[in-house]
Amino acid sequence: MAAKKEDIETMEKPSASKDEVVVHAKGLKKAFGEKEVLKNITFDLKRGENMVVLGKSGQGKSVTIQCIVGMLKPDGGELTVFGEDVAQMSDEELKQLRIKIGFLFQSGALYDSMTVRDNLEFPLTRVLKLKDQAEIDKRVEEVLDNVGLLDAIDKMPSDLSGGMRKRVGLARTLIVNPEIMLYDEPTTGLDPITSREISELILHMQKKYKTSSIIITHDLECARIVADRIVVMNDGEYIAEGSWKELHKADNELVRSFFNETT
Repeated sequence: MAAKKEDIETMEKPSASKDEVVVHAKGLKKAFGEKEVLKNITFDLKRGENMVVLGKSGQGKSVTIQCIVGMLKPDGGELTVFGEDVAQMSDEELKQLRIKIGFLFQSGALYDSMTVRDNLEFPLTRVLKLKDQAEIDKRVEEVLDNVGLLDAIDKMPSDLSGGMRKRVGLARTLIVNPEIMLYDEPTTGLDPITSREISELILHMQKKYKTSSIIITHDLECARIVADRIVVMNDGEYIAEGSWKELHKADNELVRSFFNETT
């Protein structure tokens, strides 16, 4: 499902400069016992940007995005989202922040006892408190159409393939129109063709919904397709940053080793 710019109608987002920083981290640190998972993480995510965090499994890539949504509290450093210090937010402030942030888990995290339609209605009725069934139906059908699964609206998650579950999970996350998307290994467990389809869908959704996204992955093909900018993580630190072409020719042998796996 390759996105064509001329075919995309954009959703309304707060007017802002493309240089606006929506997530800022400086010197971020996090440890679990004696193990330092984040040692000195520094980055800015700009509005409308896809930033890929690339690294091998078990490097702690997902810890940063868990800090962004307040699931974990950093041990040190700065972390602000929309200019607000996440660590200082109250439970109610965190709840409001999470409405603006979509989090796509590796599994898709669908409710297995609900149909696809019910899974998508859930955030509209519970989070946005919508009551107009016509409006709910319209939004559910629109977002399912955007991910190419309108015909699966009344199916159960158990009737879907892994790639279809990922698509429905993405649709459920996007249905509340978040400003930031956080993807945790979105192509894990998928075959190469389905992985490419999901990667192209992430790119399509970025352009359609004007989201700012952080994509955590060790999938080089996914990174190549979706990234505006890539940071490479190793041993709790970001060791390089740049475009795909720049990092492919990096002087650092460890960085180059990631990209030598591809042509």
